[in-house]
Amino acid sequence: MAKEMPTKGSGGHPFGDMIGLNFDELSDGSSSCSIDLVEQHMNPHGVVHGGVLYSMVDTGMGGALYTCLDPHQLCATVEIKIHYFKAVSSGKLVCQTRMINLGKRIAVMESEVICGEQLIAKALGTYSIFEARS
Repeated sequence: MAKEMPTKGSGGHPFGDMIGLNFDELSDGSSSCSIDLVEQHMNPHGVVHGGVLYSMVDTGMGGALYTCLDPHQLCATVEIKIHYFKAVSSGKLVCQTRMINLGKRIAVMESEVICGEQLIAKALGTYSIFEARS
């Protein structure tokens, strides 16, 4: 299975597109992606669902990592620890991701999600790096 790099202005994959995620920047080991919040992103309490934030972080981390992989390599999420700080019900979420460490088989990534000037969530993720099967 060949890897597909996320492209600027896309969600990186069908699920990212479905939740309205857009990559704004992709560079060597970093990414910036965003979501304009709509009613479908909210939980029963009227604030953004934690799964939307988690999905942003996971997709942003994967996109940033893919910028550093060889064409025959893929990655998969092993673990993400996320801290939720603020509840928001409107605005634009921006997820900034950077690589902390890149090894032969494991990478560690860090993301922050902001809305305006407020830090909404912060996450640390571990990713497995492996060879694509033909």
